[in-house]
Amino acid sequence: MNSPLQNTENKNLIILHLTVFIWGFTGILGALISISSVQLVWYRVLIASLTLFIYFLITKKNINVSRSLFLKFFFTGSIVAAHWIFFFYAIKVSTVSVALICISSITLFTSILEPLVKKQRLSKADILIGFVIILGISLIFKFETQYTTGIIFGLITALAASIFSTINSTFVQKNEPSIIGFYELIGAFFWISLYRIYDGTLKQETFHLSSADWIYLIILGTICTALAYVAGVAVMRTISAFKVALITNLEPVYGILIAYLCFGKKEQMTTGFYVGAILVLAAVFIYPIYKKRKNLN
Repeated sequence: MNSPLQNTENKNLIILHLTVFIWGFTGILGALISISSVQLVWYRVLIASLTLFIYFLITKKNINVSRSLFLKFFFTGSIVAAHWIFFFYAIKVSTVSVALICISSITLFTSILEPLVKKQRLSKADILIGFVIILGISLIFKFETQYTTGIIFGLITALAASIFSTINSTFVQKNEPSIIGFYELIGAFFWISLYRIYDGTLKQETFHLSSADWIYLIILGTICTALAYVAGVAVMRTISAFKVALITNLEPVYGILIAYLCFGKKEQMTTGFYVGAILVLAAVFIYPIYKKRKNLN
């Protein structure tokens, strides 16, 4: 018979899998929503930040932070905004599968950026893992030339995600993750709004979207962003970072499977794509295993 702690961990493992599945579904919604990537992300962060604010009100959580911390979170929000805009743009000019595989290269960028930020030496094993990911991406480039723009923006997406993840890894040491996310969402909304003022689209915003777009956006902002974020953070209290990393790496797998079920032939790729994708995913899964063994030695 399992102990209460074991039961809690098993329950949280199921929640984490569902959360990662929801993250994988994000790309599907991006493909289904008909508006531009900038407008899409503007609505997403608006809905998500409002949802989190309501969550904080219900739970009576204290969200006060110092001015310096607020500014750090606020400016990091600009990188979060860029990450999401590039991600949805990559989907719209290629496919969900291409975008998700490219974003998996976040492991490559993080293995380079994190040692630079923390002033540590680059590991030979990190370089080897990075080389395998580069090989996989190059195969996708070679066999899916019609999606070159999507691949490039997918890689830029991964770079942006790596930058704000590395920054957040320092923030989370002394701050509540949900509060970090909330203020970063507010920052993202501000910076996208500023850009939309500059390009004139915000002045023309009428909020007259199709019923389908509104439904998809509400699901994206509430379930796929706010709820998934809070759930993903909560389960980390009982699940090791190693298990979290391994399960999180299933996001592109879930996303590609859902995309194939939803879009069929549009998501079918060449053999070269799948060989490249397997190389990237293999490297991504091996990385946390290697990290755990390295820390044990």
